[in-house]
Amino acid sequence: MSIGSILERVAGFKTKLVCITGGEPLSDKDTPLLIDELLDKNYTVLVETNGSYDIRTIPQKSIKIMDIKCPDSHMSHLMYWQNIHYLMKSDEVKFVLHSRKDYDWSKEVIEKYRLSDITNVLMGTVFDAIAPRMIVQWILEDNLNVRFQLQLHKYIWEPQTRGV
Repeated sequence: MSIGSILERVAGFKTKLVCITGGEPLSDKDTPLLIDELLDKNYTVLVETNGSYDIRTIPQKSIKIMDIKCPDSHMSHLMYWQNIHYLMKSDEVKFVLHSRKDYDWSKEVIEKYRLSDITNVLMGTVFDAIAPRMIVQWILEDNLNVRFQLQLHKYIWEPQTRGV
């Protein structure tokens, strides 16, 4: 789909907030151009990235939401850790937890990089892997400065639904 087609489609939704996500948006070299076009049209642009690509390609005026892949995802080795230095206070990092091991590892990463001091930190659960209440309990016990979230699309649509 061309940038022009995307802009046309977005304009039809009558919103000024656009979230670019799905797969890995930074794997497409045209994503920064699309973001610039949306920003030029006064959209607020959120960009969800898996953290494996250099986020400096994302225009500054957009909001970066970067996953930090936990060990149970078997993807943490793909993290581009330098990205943490390019985050701003308006950005977010997100940990999606599968186990207590992921939680403990996330706590160490938050502390090591002082993430709560430099950006917004979110924690959530892999759908149906661990009870959300359990993670909230751990967060409260440890007094973590994070925001809890759910993978809402898994609750709104069938969990296996793609493209929503």
